[in-house]
Amino acid sequence: MHSHRLLTLILIMAVALGVATASIAEPAALRAGTAKTVITPTDATGRVSVMGVKPENGLEHDLYARALTLFDGKTRLVIVTYDLNCLDVATPLLRVRCRDQLELPAENLILLGTHNHQAPIQIVPDNFDYGRDLADRIFILVQQAIANEEGPVRLEFGCGEGDFVIAMGSKEKDIEVQVLRVMLGDTTKAVLFNHPAHPLQTGTDTTSVGHCGYAVDDIEHRIPGALALYASAAGGNQFAKKPRDIKDRSQAVQALGTTLADVVMGVLDGAMEDATGVLSSRLEIISLPLAPPITLEEARALAAKKEVPLDIGRVPYPHPDRETNWIRVLLEYYEGGRDFPKHTADLICTDDAFLLERLPEPREFPCVYEETIVARLGKLALVAMQGEVCAPIGLRIKEAFGKEQPLMLFAYMGEHNLYIPTREIVEHDLYQAQVLRTQYACPVGWAPEVEDEMIQAVVRMIRTSLGE
Repeated sequence: MHSHRLLTLILIMAVALGVATASIAEPAALRAGTAKTVITPTDATGRVSVMGVKPENGLEHDLYARALTLFDGKTRLVIVTYDLNCLDVATPLLRVRCRDQLELPAENLILLGTHNHQAPIQIVPDNFDYGRDLADRIFILVQQAIANEEGPVRLEFGCGEGDFVIAMGSKEKDIEVQVLRVMLGDTTKAVLFNHPAHPLQTGTDTTSVGHCGYAVDDIEHRIPGALALYASAAGGNQFAKKPRDIKDRSQAVQALGTTLADVVMGVLDGAMEDATGVLSSRLEIISLPLAPPITLEEARALAAKKEVPLDIGRVPYPHPDRETNWIRVLLEYYEGGRDFPKHTADLICTDDAFLLERLPEPREFPCVYEETIVARLGKLALVAMQGEVCAPIGLRIKEAFGKEQPLMLFAYMGEHNLYIPTREIVEHDLYQAQVLRTQYACPVGWAPEVEDEMIQAVVRMIRTSLGE
């Protein structure tokens, strides 16, 4: 009798242990939520400039922000896309508020831009109020998406080709279109897609969304009830190609949007990989190498040659002397006997895109280059890199893993669109290499090793995420 009771107790414990083990090994079914909202400037925030110039011809298309949440019962990821050049001012505000009020850490909030140039640029001081308003609107958007979560859902990943890009400063082109589909039963709940290219646009004197915004419209029209989200991949040196047979610029933009939507629909109609599974995410600052400064004599000669005004300090965009800020800063370093920065993490970026040694007032989540988030969605690694990462860098990251490992790659994440150039671009001092100095007032340029060190760091982050 005693042995019978002991056997019963052992069986009960075994069952209990099995249940506990199963609950650890098998996470709750994956849930997803979606929401979208208009973020076109309103009277409450003033008529905000587009790329620093007042729009003369009005509104062509409303600007939107869209949110997709994924929740596995333990970890929640939030992906937000927006029809903006970059988010900038709103980024640190959102990170603090989402962490404090929604228990969402910064690494789980993935903020992605379309790099749209027909929208308010956030580095203009006159637009800072709009940026703060954006933080409020997007926070409410995230709340709505979380409230809309339902499941179980499954994730599917696939790729196609969009060979309508022009590359600058590189013989390589990346034409891949990557697509993530969220399925609720037999219904498509959301489609997230990318393409490594600057948007094709009608101009900069009106408010609109570029060809990728029209692609989003097209997909939502073809899949009623689904939320379509677009964000740019690593295409800092690539540009969407205008259809040759369409002379009218507006028609050409919309036609290219349809072409991109066709590629996405082709991927959705084909075989896709299952990416359903446990969620995780990590954020790191990748400190990239900078070059030594030019000599003091060279700096003085350059200032004289360009007739640089030396007594105006740092002037913000769109001031005509903005591109000589770096020469004034360079001379300040020499005259003050200061140590020159050797890596990007030696500097902090201000709201108006100046790289300083410290902010006037410390804040949580300062903008330090190069932020990268690697999230794990089942077997899929989703990578979000800060800045305008040039296409060959994205290509080499993807090539490091081959076709066996699904990898979805984005750039333009979070704050400020500093170009991350290739060795070739740095060695030829092309536009994408100059921006560090001419737009961000850095007294030194890039070291040629920036490409290799960026790739090595991101690949290491991905391997860590995958448990390799």
